[in-house]
Amino acid sequence: MNSRGWQEVIGAVGIFGMVIVIVTIVVWNMAATWRARAILARDYEYRTLAEKSTRSQDAIEQKLTEIDEHLADLRTRVQSVERVLKEIE
Repeated sequence: MNSRGWQEVIGAVGIFGMVIVIVTIVVWNMAATWRARAILARDYEYRTLAEKSTRSQDAIEQKLTEIDEHLADLRTRVQSVERVLKEIE
């Protein structure tokens, strides 16, 4: 091979290497973008689940407060019935 042949080979290898580097960078950036989108979607789902959980906990707390009020009312009624029964004896 003459010197021009070697220059063509080196040029072809250089261009091939540059194309591989560019393709690798593009693929790497696309993968990073896909990962970021997946993370955002997962975070949105976690946020939605946390909000739903918070609403459920608030509803449960409200029901427990209502139950506590009913129990207090029942306790006073039972005490009054006991008082009446003790008076009858």
